[in-house]
Amino acid sequence: MNIAIGADHAGFELKEKIKHLLLEEGHTVLDHGAYSSDRVDYPDHAHPVAKDLESGDADLGILLCGSGNGIAMTANKHQGIRAALCWLPELGALAREHNDANVLVIPARFIEPAVAFACVAAFLEAEFEGGRHEDRVAKIPCA
Repeated sequence: MNIAIGADHAGFELKEKIKHLLLEEGHTVLDHGAYSSDRVDYPDHAHPVAKDLESGDADLGILLCGSGNGIAMTANKHQGIRAALCWLPELGALAREHNDANVLVIPARFIEPAVAFACVAAFLEAEFEGGRHEDRVAKIPCA
């Protein structure tokens, strides 16, 4: 699977660990930074991940920032992006199953790496259930 990933400085270290895990599992990772823990602005990394999904270059995305809020807000400005802030594996699975989320957002300052890894696994393993959820998801876009 092609997975686009991006983070700001607060999410850099955890992004690197997640990227390593994804590569070990055989995924292709499109890394849009940050590339160090030097201060950067989260929109500069959220927009390229969202664009990879919009263009079809990525199947799913993962974004990280300190709280997860700013980077999720940025990604969700893109039509067709459904970025879900998750801090428990169950939330990652439900975001895919019920909301057809295509971007997992992780609050790097508020989650342990093992829990983040479990969130990633749950997100990647889950699939959209469709059915009663399809009408709701169809109502999300403004345009």
